[in-house]
Amino acid sequence: MTSFLPEGKRINTAENRAVIGTCEGLKAAMERGTVLEARATLCDHKHNLIVDLPCMRGVIPREEGAMGIREGNVRDIAVISRVGRAVCFVVEDMIDDDGRPTAILSRAKAQKICAEQYLSTLSPGDVIPAKITHLEPFGAFCDIGCGLVALMPIDTISVSRIEHPDERFTIGMDIYAVIKSKVGNRITLSSKELLGSWQENVDRFAVGETVTGMIRSIENYGAFVELTPNLAGLAELRDNIHVGDTAAVYIKSILPQKMKVKLIIIDNFAEEHVPKAPDYFITSGHIDRFVYSPQECDKYIYTEFGT
Repeated sequence: MTSFLPEGKRINTAENRAVIGTCEGLKAAMERGTVLEARATLCDHKHNLIVDLPCMRGVIPREEGAMGIREGNVRDIAVISRVGRAVCFVVEDMIDDDGRPTAILSRAKAQKICAEQYLSTLSPGDVIPAKITHLEPFGAFCDIGCGLVALMPIDTISVSRIEHPDERFTIGMDIYAVIKSKVGNRITLSSKELLGSWQENVDRFAVGETVTGMIRSIENYGAFVELTPNLAGLAELRDNIHVGDTAAVYIKSILPQKMKVKLIIIDNFAEEHVPKAPDYFITSGHIDRFVYSPQECDKYIYTEFGT
């Protein structure tokens, strides 16, 4: 069975390279309807994509550049923006174009196969691989298979609040996500449930340790310092601290009953923040319910994944 992955995950596999490397391989793939990948090197003046195949020239006609292009539901930028990047496709035909062997390819058909055979089978709570395609203030858009995109709203990225998704992600970053909701063909994603509960995160720390964190907000009663994307502690105020500073903090106490970590800021300094790939507790399978709060706590914070 074909494995449907975000674009770029298949291109360098031995199986993919072997198939696109010969005319015989492409012919067999055309007969089977196999989804393949190669790099788009040019978008011509008619918005046809030229694809780099080792054994012949590959062309994705404009109307086949993405699902919805032919119907006018998707803009041509979806095609133009693929230049220099991996594109998925199925082989539709192999022709002789003025003495030059050419494979006629369809990205739209590959996406349709992905939607019918993979995305249609997903349900809320399923954990899947994804790739960040672009970032907006309200959330991150993710390729969840063959260039088909779903939104991860900003409030689902982590328990610790952020101002913009670029605080967590970079374009092209490989991530994992859980299906939060699915209405028709529209899928919404979340990731905070994969980053661990309060207890799982706090178990990484111990009272008496001095660790680093990021100052997320400053209130009149203290400063919230993020220790992990799903864990923040409250530090006593001190002079000359700023939101976004990296802080060295002493862990004064850990209180599961109140779901609190009390901190003392030892030092703070400005430092350019470069997002790292998330550290996940869950990377596969299915989640019915995620409980963030510890058992001892009066608050009960959870996510229920309905069907």
